[in-house]
Amino acid sequence: MSAVIDAHHDDHDHHGPDKGIGRWLFTTNHKDIGTLYLWFSFAMFLVGGVMALIVRAELFQPGMQFVTPDFFNQMTTMHGLIMVFGAIMPAFVGLANWMIPMMIGASDMALPRMNNLSFWILPFAFAMLLSTLFMEGGAPNFGWTFYAPLSTTYGPDSTTYFIFAVHLMGASSIMGAINIIATVLNMRAPGMTLMKMPLFVWTWLITAYLLIAVMPVLAGLVTMMLFDIHFGTSFFNAAGGGDPVMFQHIFWFFGHPEVYIMILPAFGIISHIIPTFARKPLFGYDSMVYAIASIAFLSFIVWAHHMFTVGMPLAGVLFFMYATMLIAVPTGVKVFNWVATMWRGSMTFETPMLFAIAFVVLFTIGGFSGVMLAIAPADIQYHDTYFVVAHFHYVLVPGALFSLFAAAYYWLPKWCGRMYDETLGKIHFWMSFIGVNIAFFPQHFVGLAGMPRRIPDYPLQFADLNMISTVGAFVFGLSQLVFLFVVIKAIRSGEPASDRVWEGAHGLEWTVPSPAPYHTFTHPPKVPESEMHT
Repeated sequence: MSAVIDAHHDDHDHHGPDKGIGRWLFTTNHKDIGTLYLWFSFAMFLVGGVMALIVRAELFQPGMQFVTPDFFNQMTTMHGLIMVFGAIMPAFVGLANWMIPMMIGASDMALPRMNNLSFWILPFAFAMLLSTLFMEGGAPNFGWTFYAPLSTTYGPDSTTYFIFAVHLMGASSIMGAINIIATVLNMRAPGMTLMKMPLFVWTWLITAYLLIAVMPVLAGLVTMMLFDIHFGTSFFNAAGGGDPVMFQHIFWFFGHPEVYIMILPAFGIISHIIPTFARKPLFGYDSMVYAIASIAFLSFIVWAHHMFTVGMPLAGVLFFMYATMLIAVPTGVKVFNWVATMWRGSMTFETPMLFAIAFVVLFTIGGFSGVMLAIAPADIQYHDTYFVVAHFHYVLVPGALFSLFAAAYYWLPKWCGRMYDETLGKIHFWMSFIGVNIAFFPQHFVGLAGMPRRIPDYPLQFADLNMISTVGAFVFGLSQLVFLFVVIKAIRSGEPASDRVWEGAHGLEWTVPSPAPYHTFTHPPKVPESEMHT
């Protein structure tokens, strides 16, 4: 009996991580898994970025320069799929893994083994997706929205591999979401009620419910595609009695909440960073929570605003137009609250704050162009032009991506115990900020002038703005190598960081040492009033 007790104690005295590759393959530690997600998403970001630069290089001037039209379409499709499913989403899941247990005073995620599985599915899914580039007929070439019957009747043979890869990504997302919900609802420290949770935790709790709701819809859709391709069904083939427009309805019922899955955690990150560097509590915490919940609810009833040109009945068009405009209200509340938090604050402008302010300004521009696209008669003109490309890149690049950069600079000292180089961080910010605006702002104008998206060639009147856009894209792309250098330099040789890295930071994660110990809270922490939501 005593041997059993001794073994039990020995087991608990083993606090450090395993050594070698086994640590990363078999880990159930939320920090290790968060780290795996973050490095994986950055690798995918670089892969997707190279594809974007191939697209932009081809569009540098009129005529065909570097690639065939078919390969251009493959690059466009793979860039979208990899950025959405491989870069943005896994990065937010990685942040959730790292930060949520520390923020709510939990010892780990609720389902640690499932956590390990949900990560390790992803490298196989993306290896399968990328392998399609080397198959006969090439990779998927029908746009990241893979509309049928273009994808089912005319797509390359590799479409089946793409479908399986999407199933794997969806399974990973659902497991991650279940884990986050179980952790947040069951493992909060005593005293941490729901309305005292940090906003990043709130945004992820709501996002996790969105994921569980819409990922099965995507799974059903690609399964119907699979049946149309291999088993003679006609879900989306009009010749067999199917309906191609049904594909769009099902896709966007997944796709529109998906857009919010990629931006709600960003709202949470920004709601931590702005109060820290304004040295003021967040203005209107309760209204922020209700606004996030409202956005999530509304995201389910606006999907057909992507479909104003398919010939919907007028009543449908009007409903989706007004419902879409309604989303501007809770979004406006959030922007107002961030600005009000900064108002008369003792602001300093470290790199995380620069990215956060750029997020607020540029995301708002993306929001304005979204309101323009919500107006059905105008949208008929904008639809499938570069104006749409400019709109969603303003939401996803200075939106989702800038918030991820802000989070990386903000929490990196807590993760590795070392400060990053502030000067290099600011260089990364300004290169990214200037590059992203030079890349995407001109696209509004070529879109309004009528340039369709997903085309490898264009008439001469679009040449100047496309050239500017390509230069901006390359500046933005190269600036990410600066970011990689900043992170590696900080991990290897940065100055040691204090426990409360930032003077204005509040929250349980700032009460633990830097770097955060391998096992954070062996006993639930007491939640002091001062450490409640920032």
